[in-house]
Amino acid sequence: MKEWEAKLLAMPASDYMNDEQLAFFRQRLLAEREELEAHLKEMKTAIASHERDSDEADQASFEEELRLALRQANRESRLVNNIDAALKRIENGDYGYCEETGEPIGIPRLMFRPTARLCIEAKERQERKEHHYRKARWE
Repeated sequence: MKEWEAKLLAMPASDYMNDEQLAFFRQRLLAEREELEAHLKEMKTAIASHERDSDEADQASFEEELRLALRQANRESRLVNNIDAALKRIENGDYGYCEETGEPIGIPRLMFRPTARLCIEAKERQERKEHHYRKARWE
């Protein structure tokens, strides 16, 4: 995988989102989705197999673990949805381009976050806007 990453990073800008790059990201996204789905299935099995404990402390401990597991499962489910959306963008020819500006997101950013929808500048603007909104709400 590292060899592929180095090869993609070395490609000229004129080759941006060529077939080889799209194949790399498609494979990476599919592998990540498969891993997440296996983990979610594992979590569901573990939750379903838990027997009620008569010891209140053990039951409270399990309920806290369950709450944390459900939060993790929720995050992972959202990530699976983001992966599916990224795969659809690959199919549509929109992958790798900022949804806000239409500019290339960039291979390094996509290597770090293959589900990225925004270029770094647009993402920073979005985060500043969200921060400003949160700050204004609490004042």
